[in-house]
Amino acid sequence: MSTNNSEGKSLQEIREVRIEKVEKIKELGFNPYDYKFDRTHTAAEIIDNYEELKEEVTIKTAGRLVAIRRMGKANFCDLRDNQTNLQIYVQKNKIDEDQYKLFDLLDIGDIIGVTGKVMKSRTGEITIFVENLDILTKSIRPIPIVKESDDKTYDSFSDKELRYRKRYLDLIVNPDVKQIFETRSKIVEWTRNFLNGHDYLEVETPILQPLYGGANARPFKTYYNALNSEFYLRIADELYLKRLVIGGFDRVYELSKNFRNEGVDRNHNPEFTLLEFYQTYVDYEYMMDFVEKFFKFMAEKLDKTTFEFNGHEIDLEHSFARHSMFELIEKYTGQDVSEADANELKEICKQKGMEVEPQDHYGSFIEYLFDEFVEPELVQPTFVTDLPKAISPLAKLKRDGSKNLVERFELFIGQQEFVNAFSELNDPLDQRERMESQKRLGDSGDEEAHSLDEDFLEALEYGMPPTGGVGIGIDRLVMLLTNQNSIRDVLLFPQMRQ
Repeated sequence: MSTNNSEGKSLQEIREVRIEKVEKIKELGFNPYDYKFDRTHTAAEIIDNYEELKEEVTIKTAGRLVAIRRMGKANFCDLRDNQTNLQIYVQKNKIDEDQYKLFDLLDIGDIIGVTGKVMKSRTGEITIFVENLDILTKSIRPIPIVKESDDKTYDSFSDKELRYRKRYLDLIVNPDVKQIFETRSKIVEWTRNFLNGHDYLEVETPILQPLYGGANARPFKTYYNALNSEFYLRIADELYLKRLVIGGFDRVYELSKNFRNEGVDRNHNPEFTLLEFYQTYVDYEYMMDFVEKFFKFMAEKLDKTTFEFNGHEIDLEHSFARHSMFELIEKYTGQDVSEADANELKEICKQKGMEVEPQDHYGSFIEYLFDEFVEPELVQPTFVTDLPKAISPLAKLKRDGSKNLVERFELFIGQQEFVNAFSELNDPLDQRERMESQKRLGDSGDEEAHSLDEDFLEALEYGMPPTGGVGIGIDRLVMLLTNQNSIRDVLLFPQMRQ
């Protein structure tokens, strides 16, 4: 990582020199950490409105110095405001003596305010000809230098792990990273607009829960001192949102932080953002159409129909494919496992070189086969439907009379899962049986088995209308729409090992 003004000095030596400059700035009568600056225009506004502003209007703007080109009595600098660079010109005889002495004490990374006229330099670049200079914040630690020439970047702050740990530096040095997070903010806003436009109500449910549920995942535990009880960070919103449906809300959604105590990789972060929404009197077929409409809405907002993602060109314009899970397993493994029992599935997995654990069960073997052989083949948007009951404890049985399949779908794009949805199970007796079955799996060592929630079962006994429910991973949605291959690239502060 290269730094400005280093001249072979250590970081500590550079800091000491800059701290000395802080004192010299004070001796000149300037506050190196000022309180405010009355900015009249941003850099982008100056560039966009040059014809109206040029030569006649006195403007005041501010930003961080990202380049200084000292040439005796005439100096050019680049000032960065948000993502926009603006050139400034500082000439010795155009500002007072103390301000020029102040200029000599400036370094790359300092935040300054300038007052002057906007003109073009001899090379035709829009430039502020400085008449007054203010120091707003003195940087005592050097930022990495990024050299740019002919639209190419050199010596960028590119160490991935360091960028994640020091996101503030990443944002300073790599301003294009800001665009990802600005787009993320818009995606969240558009999500709300889409659901609000379909008469959904946004709600909030507890993050700290006495019993976790709504997904098969291992929770984070904490302790609630005031209640003298162990609590859990939520792994999903589902069971609380269903309580609201039972209570009479027809359409509800929540955009929430969820927490799962599991591994970290390019597709998973223990803390993640999940969208869940529920609508009464519809089923998973309706929700499939609705989810496809949602993704096409997002593409429309970005004015695109195809997206580069994971090395593939993803088409969001045409209809999404729909295939059953067992149909896809047979297609990509060459074996029909729809009638196989747990022992037969275990042998098939072994034959295909997969490791199995003593606590593995029917659902585990199905997921192993799907994850290994099917998921890598699902590049274009594909709804995977009709999953086994054994891995779907909250979904209704398929209405064709099957005892082993449920009305559930997952949406895969670019070899990743983006959506999980059900015709929600509203039979309280069936739900109790499923939760008890999950509890037995948990007792036998499955750390991700669903919990048995007596309060939810009681609520369900009062009657929940037919309901369709959907969960969408917002982080992965942002990855898709901004062409990022790691979840850490769409989280401002991803979890990192200490």
